[in-house]
Amino acid sequence: MDEAQRAIELEAIRVLDLCRARGLTVSTAESCTGGLVAGALTEIAGSSDVVDRGFVTYSNAAKQEMLGVSAATLAAHGAVSEETAREMVAGLLRAAKTSLGVSITGIAGPGGGSAEKPVGLVHFAAGTATGKVITRREVFAGQDRAGVRRLAVLTALAMLAELAGGHAP
Repeated sequence: MDEAQRAIELEAIRVLDLCRARGLTVSTAESCTGGLVAGALTEIAGSSDVVDRGFVTYSNAAKQEMLGVSAATLAAHGAVSEETAREMVAGLLRAAKTSLGVSITGIAGPGGGSAEKPVGLVHFAAGTATGKVITRREVFAGQDRAGVRRLAVLTALAMLAELAGGHAP
């Protein structure tokens, strides 16, 4: 196992341990990571007591149909935006009825970037069933597609850990 994969595994274990200690459940809504956050969590044996479900909403239609992201938000801000990430996590928490949720939308590359939204740009939103939401905007510059996705998984897991009661990294 390489160093990056080990870091993901350790962060996933931390999320699961924090959630177990507090009786919390987790769901994910992923675009550019294509289910890798849910995969990292469920790679750990016994994760079924914490992980409820994951949505892979790669297309705008999936974001709208499965998570209730509004067409107006997508038209005004695009799929890769804080606004879309916020609507994704809100829709996830409504649909899943879990304690915690995280959403990820970004441009993993190698194409698809622009001056305003470069390759490596990822927006995150994590929220609780009680209404707390935190967001992050990261630009993982200089990374290839796999690197952007790995760093996005680590960031999403860290946000879940933060909401579960761990300290922000």
